[in-house]
Amino acid sequence: MKWLIVSQSFAMVASSVSFPFYLLFIQNIGSDFSSFGFAYGLFTLSSAFSHRFIGRLSDMIGGQFLLIIYSVGMSFLFLFLPSASTIHEVYFIQVLLGMLGAIQKTSEKVVLSDVTEHASRGKSIGEYHFWTALFSSIAVMGTGVMLEYFTIHFLFYACSLFFIISGIVIMISWSKGNQTAPVRTEKV
Repeated sequence: MKWLIVSQSFAMVASSVSFPFYLLFIQNIGSDFSSFGFAYGLFTLSSAFSHRFIGRLSDMIGGQFLLIIYSVGMSFLFLFLPSASTIHEVYFIQVLLGMLGAIQKTSEKVVLSDVTEHASRGKSIGEYHFWTALFSSIAVMGTGVMLEYFTIHFLFYACSLFFIISGIVIMISWSKGNQTAPVRTEKV
């Protein structure tokens, strides 16, 4: 469970830090409410359509592998975020962010259910969310101060680094044998 807390704390810090400021960034590209609403709607729509497929995929390949895909995918996407210069590029990025967000949400829940004991599942999940939310809130508050000294581009590159660290933590834990085997069910 500790590896999951560490890994997802890095991911939550990166996403919590970047998304409020990402909205400021895309405001400069699509400065009207309809562009902003459409971009955010694409994010939630692509996430919604991805969940069913990702749920089935997590049963086949496991939640840890999907968390690695999420971390690496977000890391690469954040390297390209600062170069978005048109509203159409922002729309495309929003679709990718929605799909990756669905991967994170579904696989996080799969892994949490795999690494917790039924009798104390609520307590363990509460501890998990406490630590990830704590690091996330500290990061958001600190980022406002940091952006006084760095550019918003620096923020995206730093978040890219945090996402890749998240993936590396999962890979290390997986290689040490902390992985859980995906549940395979046979259709009758």
